[in-house]
Amino acid sequence: MTSANPGPQRPADLAPADSAPATPVPAGQRPRPRLIATDLDGTLLRDDKSVSDRTVAALAAAEEAGVEVFFVTGRPARWMGVVSAHVHGHGLAICGNGAAVVDLHGGPGTHSFVKIRELERASALDVVRRLRSAAPGTSFAVERTGGLHHEETYPPLHMEPAESVAPAEKVLAENPGDPVVAEQPVLKVLAFHPELAADEFLTLARAAIGDRATVTRSSPSALLEISGPGVSKASTLELCCAERGISPEEVVAFGDMPNDIEMLSWAGTSYAMGNAHPDVIAAASGRTVANNDDGVAVVIERIVAERREQNS
Repeated sequence: MTSANPGPQRPADLAPADSAPATPVPAGQRPRPRLIATDLDGTLLRDDKSVSDRTVAALAAAEEAGVEVFFVTGRPARWMGVVSAHVHGHGLAICGNGAAVVDLHGGPGTHSFVKIRELERASALDVVRRLRSAAPGTSFAVERTGGLHHEETYPPLHMEPAESVAPAEKVLAENPGDPVVAEQPVLKVLAFHPELAADEFLTLARAAIGDRATVTRSSPSALLEISGPGVSKASTLELCCAERGISPEEVVAFGDMPNDIEMLSWAGTSYAMGNAHPDVIAAASGRTVANNDDGVAVVIERIVAERREQNS
């Protein structure tokens, strides 16, 4: 487990609404919440990657009140130590933008994959080929279940040693030179461009790749995250909720970056953080204060208070 994690920071070009009060969705317009789905970086976590005491207390209060909390993140499973103590009884988190459901019961540094929605190797190779053509200068990394592999020109964005350094085509080859690696499913491909603006690169990549894969981003830099077709935070959360008999209307979701948009649109009630990307604000049904002001906790506290009133 890498303790230092450079998860996405607040974009410099977005003005944080730190002083804005949370905008609630009227209680009469929503059913009783049964599950809270929250992004981590830029949302639940403060910019220093900590979980505040207030947020820890709010998460515990929600679970005690019978509302499950799911962490739904672009992070790989090995970066979940910061919140693994707060998954409570169910022990599950959705990682890799929906590519994996992970059991974190073992605590920091240990995890097991419950569900994997992989990016097929042939599709990943096609993605790399298309982006090399559409955006020359793109460098790639490949996230497998066993760790990160990246090209020599890929910048040190993740502050952890790579499992291997090699061209993406070699990492994704049918025989990458390591039989253990060959058996590890691909969770996502990461693509970085040193010159394009972040949203410009996202638009270009989506046009080049089409429906062959899901393309999103959670970083303020031109770093894209590419998953299997139809794989997103929303679609995997939907699967987890269906297994529990939970409807979208019973879900409250939180996020701040484009990789959260589908989840916020799917959930019956959703909140963009005060520091959120403009497209995220447009997609959410409500807005709370910034991550550094415990915006998730502010809403959870209100949910718990309403639940107690209903039970009294």
